Amino acid sequence: MRVYVPATLAMLQRLVADGSLRPVNGTAFAVTPTLRESYSEGDDEELGEVARREAALASLRLLGHEDTGELPPRRVVVETDIDEAADGLTLRPDLDDAVVRLSGEIDLGRVIAAYVDNQAAEAAVRAAVEVIDAADLGNEDAELTVGDAQDHDLAWYAPQELPFLLDLL
Repeated sequence: MRVYVPATLAMLQRLVADGSLRPVNGTAFAVTPTLRESYSEGDDEELGEVARREAALASLRLLGHEDTGELPPRRVVVETDIDEAADGLTLRPDLDDAVVRLSGEIDLGRVIAAYVDNQAAEAAVRAAVEVIDAADLGNEDAELTVGDAQDHDLAWYAPQELPFLLDLL
C-alpha cells in the first residue's frame, strides 16, 4: 500500500542521517477503503493526491509543535510503500477517511519520494501554522489562511536527491 507520512525538514534530516524515520504517533495517510468509498469517482492517482494533501495538512500541525531551529518552515510528505501485514499497518477510519497507523519505522530504502514546499511557500506556511487550531474549530479567516498554504504545490524529490536538498537549505 502506498503511504504518505507527514514530516518536517528536521524529520527529513533524521531520515537521511539515520536511514529511517518513525512517523509521529505512527500516523500516516493512504488510499484506504473508507477514502475510496467517500469519493464517487477517481482513480488511485487522484485519491493518492487526496491522501498526500491530508498528509501535508498534518505536516502543518507538526511544524507547530516542533522546534525547527534554523530550518525554514516547510511542509514535508514522505511517500513510501508499506507491506500492510509485515509493517503493522492499521486502518483508522475513526480518525479520518485516509488515516492509517504504522507500528514501525520507515527505511530510507523504501522511500519513493519526498514532497517539500519551495521557499515561496514559507510565509504562507508560517501563517497557517499560527492559525491551524482556529481553522479546525471553524474560524473562516483561519481556514482561508490554511488554504493559502495548501494552495502551494509541494516539489517532488527522489530519495537520492534528499541530501542535496538539505545541504542547500
